[in-house]
Amino acid sequence: MTGTAGQQTKGPAARLARLMPSGPSTAARTPFVLLVVLLLAGGLISLLLLNSALNEDSFKLSRLERRTTELTDEQQALQHDVDRDFEPDALERRARQLGMVPGGSPAFLDPDGTVRGVPERATADPSPVPAAPAPETSPSADPSASPADPSATASPAAPGTASPTGTDPAATPVPSTPTSPGR
Repeated sequence: MTGTAGQQTKGPAARLARLMPSGPSTAARTPFVLLVVLLLAGGLISLLLLNSALNEDSFKLSRLERRTTELTDEQQALQHDVDRDFEPDALERRARQLGMVPGGSPAFLDPDGTVRGVPERATADPSPVPAAPAPETSPSADPSASPADPSATASPAAPGTASPTGTDPAATPVPSTPTSPGR
């Protein structure tokens, strides 16, 4: 047969023509290829967006860690200032600026109404001169005996406060001595 357009070819060319059809079958593959390309492009775009979101969160975390470090340093500096202000020397200096003076020797009131110790008046000069000592009313009071109720004894006075020397009205009367200057 001669090679005309209407004739079919025989032999190896015919077999190739059957394996690779031309024409309408190519048009059926186009939507599938387009779908695969779109899926790949969508996957790449979503990976890009996910990566940028992770990087943004990483930058935000770095900023927050840096801010936390700054705030921790500031808190430590403020705590150092507070600790420095509450050192005994600083407290004494501030108390003197306010006009406070160190208290004299404290006296303690025992639960039975006896006064233990000799109260002194607080004075402004550095070497306080003791006032006339108040006599102890109970010579049989044992100074080594501890009271049954520890809250009944008065604690030593803080600087600038009066020493406790009051008496219990139900107990034996003890002459009271003023322990701080009046205002």
